[in-house]
Amino acid sequence: MSSSMALRDLQRDLESKANDLAKIQKDIAKDHQLRKKYTIQLGENELVLKELDLLEEEANVYKLIGPVLVKQDLAEANANVRKRIEYISAELKRVDASIHDNEGQQNSKREAMMKLQQRLQSIQAGKAKA
Repeated sequence: MSSSMALRDLQRDLESKANDLAKIQKDIAKDHQLRKKYTIQLGENELVLKELDLLEEEANVYKLIGPVLVKQDLAEANANVRKRIEYISAELKRVDASIHDNEGQQNSKREAMMKLQQRLQSIQAGKAKA
């Protein structure tokens, strides 16, 4: 009787760990999507910065605000793009750290699940012999 209760407890524990693993895998997928988005944005902003660097000091620079193009100072535009690049780079580092942490959790959950499965199999094998 106690072995069947232990078996049910192990199965519940295994299901719980499987659900946790699925959640971690979803988080990793979301983080990869975010990383892709930030990488694209970083590339676009670096391209804009290169274009701004090619301009002469007296060149006209316009910023799209809603449906309107507003004239902007070249130095201000340059500073804004640099800040954006800095922000996006920081976000990329944060997302990379999150991915790394989640992958570590994923590996530990997988190991725990494998140990539980082995225990379940050994209990079931013991029941089959009895």
